[in-house]
Amino acid sequence: MTKVFIDGKAGTTGLRIYERLAERKDIEIIQLSDELRKDPAAKKGAFAEADIAFLCLPDAAAIEAAQIAGADTAIIDTSTAHRTADGWTYGFPELKGQAAKIAASKRIANPGCHASGFIALVAPLVEEGLVSPEAALTCFSVTGYSGGGKKMIADYEAEGRASWEKGRKNAEGTDPLDSPKQYGLTQSHKHLPEMEKICGLHTAPVFCPIVADFYSGMTVTVPLFAKDLKGSRKAVEELYKSYYSGKLVHYEPCPDGGVFGNALAGRDDMVVTVAGNEERILLIACFDNLGKGASGAALQNMNILLGLPQETGLIL
Repeated sequence: MTKVFIDGKAGTTGLRIYERLAERKDIEIIQLSDELRKDPAAKKGAFAEADIAFLCLPDAAAIEAAQIAGADTAIIDTSTAHRTADGWTYGFPELKGQAAKIAASKRIANPGCHASGFIALVAPLVEEGLVSPEAALTCFSVTGYSGGGKKMIADYEAEGRASWEKGRKNAEGTDPLDSPKQYGLTQSHKHLPEMEKICGLHTAPVFCPIVADFYSGMTVTVPLFAKDLKGSRKAVEELYKSYYSGKLVHYEPCPDGGVFGNALAGRDDMVVTVAGNEERILLIACFDNLGKGASGAALQNMNILLGLPQETGLIL
């Protein structure tokens, strides 16, 4: 039986991983009491006992935890801390050759949610020469509020809701959280470094993330002018069909009625599709920010380490 330690089990991602592993008969979860969960000696012992450990922590704490863990324990870090760090393997198995690298690694950095959609759409195009590494791209992403963690969830689900902003409402007397909110306005979002590096781009994209009033789900869109694409819209569709032949990322034709942000809520797979026309093309990825964007991806990486089918225990 595989022994697993979740450092940061109380957070949104950690709790979701814990709940799902608790249902598996092949996993034994190592647990620390509330009094010991931040004790360095206790954590070091838990890491030593574990075959695999998940880090579901803020960046600084994840760096510290990774230093405490021994080299024999495989680490899957769900924070931003190690996604572009030397010695860490990026945990997006659908990229060419990446699953084998994950299987051979003891240090795996789980992708960011927004980044997962962008990379799924752009990395194959750069790899196959349909988009130049020199391209200046734009990306916008709509996500459910659960991606903001416990505080944001509490804000959105609070009774009366306007309490998040000292009780104030807007001039129409409605709660600002009723409408989508664009954030990351300084263009320094924490997912940008991995989006640039993993796709092999020379410039980070202009990135416009938006949080809206639904719990989970995400739609990431990358617009392209035909002049920025070395091929046709059809060529992109055919590439996605061949590149993503597995169960966890797959191509589907774009629905005529549009793409809902929460269409894949509660699932662990991702759908990529292409819309627009021959002059202005839209690359779209739809998935759950808590699934393929977080806990589902972490469990997929664990399955690879264990030599199991990648979809074991996942919801498709």
